[in-house]
Amino acid sequence: MRKDLLPGEQVITVTRPQPRKLAFPGLLFIVAPALGAFASAWIVKGEPARLVPLITREWTFWLVAVCVAGVAWILLGYCLPRLLRWHATQYVLTSRRIVARYGMLRRRDMQISLASVRHVGVSQSLWQRILRSGNISLDTGHGADAVIPDVPEAAKFRNFVLDAIDELPDGAVFEADRAQGNAGDGPQYRPWDMGEPWDTREGGRDER
Repeated sequence: MRKDLLPGEQVITVTRPQPRKLAFPGLLFIVAPALGAFASAWIVKGEPARLVPLITREWTFWLVAVCVAGVAWILLGYCLPRLLRWHATQYVLTSRRIVARYGMLRRRDMQISLASVRHVGVSQSLWQRILRSGNISLDTGHGADAVIPDVPEAAKFRNFVLDAIDELPDGAVFEADRAQGNAGDGPQYRPWDMGEPWDTREGGRDER
C-alpha cells in the first residue's frame, strides 16, 4: 500500500474483516483430519467386513484412499479458500482516503476520498455487537452509502475516520463541497432515514 500513497499521504491503520467467519472452517481443519484418521484405522482393522460381508481386504486401500481424499477436499477445497479470501481482504485508512481491497488473483478495489464523506455510520448485528465489529457506512452525499462490512473494532475505526477528516486541509473539504453542489440540489441521503440502528457522527467540515 505504501508505494501507492499520494504525496503527503500517510497510512493511519490497516485491518481485515472480523475473522468470525473462519470459526467453522477452523473447526473443520481440526476435526476433519481426526475423523479421517479414525475412519482409516477402523477400515484397516477390517471392521467394514463385519458390517458388509461383501467388502473384502482388497477394498482396504480404496476405502482408505476415499477417506484421505475426503479430508484433502475439506482442507484444500473448503477451509483454505475461505482463509485466503479473508486474508486477501484489506481495509486501509490513510490521511486522505479509505481503500477496501478484495481478492488475490482478481483484485477489486474501492476507494473513497475522506473529503467527500459527510456522515460515518456504524450498524451492528447481535453477534457483531458481542465481537465489537460492525459495518461502516460512508455517506458521500450522492444518494447512496458505501459500506465496508464486518470491520473489527468498528467504533474505534469510525473514530479514526472522523479524526482523519478533521485533520484534512480546509481546501480539500471546500473542493468536495463545490463538487457536491455541482451534482445538483436533490434531497440528501441520511443513514438514519433507513430505520437502521445507526451510531452516527457528522464528518466533513467542522462547524464549531
